[in-house]
Amino acid sequence: MEKRYVVGLGEVLWDVLPEGKKLGGAPANFAYHAGQFLGSNNVIAISALGEDKLAEETIQALGKHNLNILLPRVPYPTGTVQVTLDEQGIPSYEIKENVAWDNIPFSEDIQRIASSCRAVCFGSLAQRNIVSRTTIQGFLAATPDDCLRIFDINLRQHFYTKEIIQDSIRRCNILKINDEELELVGQMFGYPDLNPESKCRHILDKYGLDMVVLTCGTNGSHVFTPDSVSSQETPKVQVADTVGAGDSFTGSFVASILNGKSVAEAHRIAVQVSAFVCTQNGAMPTLPRELNISTLPLCEP
Repeated sequence: MEKRYVVGLGEVLWDVLPEGKKLGGAPANFAYHAGQFLGSNNVIAISALGEDKLAEETIQALGKHNLNILLPRVPYPTGTVQVTLDEQGIPSYEIKENVAWDNIPFSEDIQRIASSCRAVCFGSLAQRNIVSRTTIQGFLAATPDDCLRIFDINLRQHFYTKEIIQDSIRRCNILKINDEELELVGQMFGYPDLNPESKCRHILDKYGLDMVVLTCGTNGSHVFTPDSVSSQETPKVQVADTVGAGDSFTGSFVASILNGKSVAEAHRIAVQVSAFVCTQNGAMPTLPRELNISTLPLCEP
């Protein structure tokens, strides 16, 4: 029987900071955290790398996390994001264009994984270039009817359009969006005056989605389905950094749903896992093995 993977599909890149570089990219983060619930052999991150030294460093870095990867080599540089700090220490980002993850080829291997995929998480950033956008669309079209297709919208800089967002929502069955992104989408789609819940309900109904997941930072999060809503407060924690926290939320939420948890229980687990990730440095910490993740207690300062 063909193995049914949970897939993170899109960008893999390095954040180049003044103190050095760190591996990033939502798809790998999502896959890693889903794998902590489903087993690392059952998840895979799909992107593309260049034919350069940085590509080798990427493979080594991901290998330390026992993450399955499908990263074809293409004749473009491995992705980087240049991070600069102003006098107040506020960062700004330059996401380099025409890099490897902009040019993910739709290969036979990708087609095979898509045809038996259990769940796939994708965003808008990796669709800024027609090559990767075509591959993502082809992957989604090849997935089985029972596949969870999660559009974690992840609006970055100017790398999105109304058309890409609408097309992606039509292709997904779960939308994950934060409060700032929801405001932008409301303005873009012509309903800026609706409150957040009404916006989510409007999107849910218009596009026939199974769920809309709304995260609001320290102000909690909500999961809307056609006949229910789950709301959770954000735990108060001593924050080390927030890198990868949103991806850990998505990965643990999707994995919990696949493991048969209710929406409310999956939501509770996702909130607690993302809070734990905020207390750790980096996007891929190991969740505490001594704790049953389904009963992970709220972290306090």
